[in-house]
Amino acid sequence: MTARSRADLATASRIVVKVGSSSISGEASWRIPVLVEALAAAHARGAEVVLVSSGAIATGIPFLQLDARPTDLATQQAAAAVGQTMLVYRYQESLRPFEIVAGQVLLTTGDLENPTSRSNARRAMERLMGLRVLPIVNENDTVATQEIRFGDNDRLGALVAQLIQADALILLSDIESLYTKPPTDPGAEPIDVIAADADLSGLEFGATVVNSVGTGGAATKVSAARLAAASGIGVLVTSADLVDKALAGAEIGTWFEPAV
Repeated sequence: MTARSRADLATASRIVVKVGSSSISGEASWRIPVLVEALAAAHARGAEVVLVSSGAIATGIPFLQLDARPTDLATQQAAAAVGQTMLVYRYQESLRPFEIVAGQVLLTTGDLENPTSRSNARRAMERLMGLRVLPIVNENDTVATQEIRFGDNDRLGALVAQLIQADALILLSDIESLYTKPPTDPGAEPIDVIAADADLSGLEFGATVVNSVGTGGAATKVSAARLAAASGIGVLVTSADLVDKALAGAEIGTWFEPAV
């Protein structure tokens, strides 16, 4: 049943959680076991959990002995190819104590737009969840040039939530909630709830935040959250450090009410 409020996350049957590169790559890789522990707790109560995880390129950079994120497409693709295997390995090692098996699913937005590919993806993910495997979804960076150049996986998280008809989507960020202005600006206030039909034209969401390992920002999360909410999926945007509280239904972050 669709999560109508944050509290419903504690009992939701099917949840998609999206985490970005900056939260789990490089010096932040310590957060993977913390994230996994929270996902495992939801899994243990019987929930079907899907993780949409960025981080392939960022994880691959040190293995290619690069000093920074590459700017040319071919090297980005090479870093993604190397990093994706290590990223899933790190997740699987963290899942091992909980006796949970991870399943890698690489998609492009094109896969979800093509009816045949979309049907195949849905069937595979339904079977993985039925087998109590935790699907780990990422953009197929070796071929998805648009994602590498312009976006993050927030939109992919929303599309996956739609694909599997999730009860809720949790978009993990670097900050606890969205703000009426960039949080560093004077007068910026945290946003508690955004109604499905809310007019957001008066709010100032940063168009893009780019750091050394990932791309994305408040604007991409708002766009993805509204996409999912319009499909009747409740969405929570909050900090990656609060994922355990988010899955427990705590009153944190910014909640996007699902359309009826």
